[in-house]
Amino acid sequence: MLEQASEVSHVPTWGVVGILLLIVVVTIGIAVLCLRRWWNKRRRKGDKKGFKGAVDLKGIQPDGEELVDNMEENETGGEEAKEEQKLGRLQFKLDYDFNSNNLAVTVIQAEELPGLDLSGTSDPYVKVYLLPDKKKKFETKVHRKTLNPVFNETFNFKVPYAEITTKTLVFAIFDFDRFSKHDQIGEVKIPMNTIDLAQTIEEWRDLTSVDNDKEVLGDICFSLRYVPTAGKLTVVILEAKNLKKMDVGGLSDPYVKIVLMMNGKRLKKKKTSIKKCTLNPYYNESFAFEVPFEQIQKVQLMVTVVDYDRIGTSDPIGKVMLGCNATGTELRHWMDMLASPRRPIAQWHCLKDPEECKEEK
Repeated sequence: MLEQASEVSHVPTWGVVGILLLIVVVTIGIAVLCLRRWWNKRRRKGDKKGFKGAVDLKGIQPDGEELVDNMEENETGGEEAKEEQKLGRLQFKLDYDFNSNNLAVTVIQAEELPGLDLSGTSDPYVKVYLLPDKKKKFETKVHRKTLNPVFNETFNFKVPYAEITTKTLVFAIFDFDRFSKHDQIGEVKIPMNTIDLAQTIEEWRDLTSVDNDKEVLGDICFSLRYVPTAGKLTVVILEAKNLKKMDVGGLSDPYVKIVLMMNGKRLKKKKTSIKKCTLNPYYNESFAFEVPFEQIQKVQLMVTVVDYDRIGTSDPIGKVMLGCNATGTELRHWMDMLASPRRPIAQWHCLKDPEECKEEK
């Protein structure tokens, strides 16, 4: 039989034998696997039946002392977790001049800040302002890649003594990020009626977590490019995100208005297209302004996100003001543009209260 199969297939006899042996081995292997799977299923079923019938609940109850010990360990672990969430601390100095009604606030340094960047460090800076008005805000310089920044910057608030005791001084520490929203690390709040202004105050305070109850207006990303030889300022509105809900349906119809100003007077105004029913619009629209080199230090650029309304007045959602007289991240973006001629510099900005930008559509 083997010789006949060899003649028909033109395969040597030993080759036919090998093929048959291989088929037998594979068949036996498959059968063994099936039997093992069947046996495992049966054994698991038997274990479950035995478990249901044989478990004595009394036998697995820990005694009272064990329960107390476990509860104490859990509580201790929770306390340790809370302690690990330390945000660092801030050193500052306060000096009030009764003759000039001037409060001099010095941000000295911070230490043991948490690392918010992928590298394990942060790029911290501090905002200083008085509540409840918040109209005048100061910002320190950004210190790159450090958890123990030394600032030594002083800011002055003109406040009569009769009013100063009704204010609360706020130090808010942020982690700077050019391409996304700046994360707030923590803050120190000092009710001024708890401070003896008759003497200079210098002390350390622990940072506390931030109350997120305040209204969020959203963020906008755009690039700036200036070509001095051509006197051309190009603004590219890229996108916005997390905009405030302005419509009844919980959305907005946002567009962006760009106004070039000098000495408070509007020189030129341009607008993006309207994006319907979204809180995260994408534009990627470019606008060019003619600004001679001798004027670039004098102009301001106001970028306002507006909610379009076909029937009523279009309401501003928030704004960003840039120029050499700006402060904080807005000034930094403007100066980076001037320091890198012909190169577009993109950056995210937090929208600010639009109380002063109620212009016509």
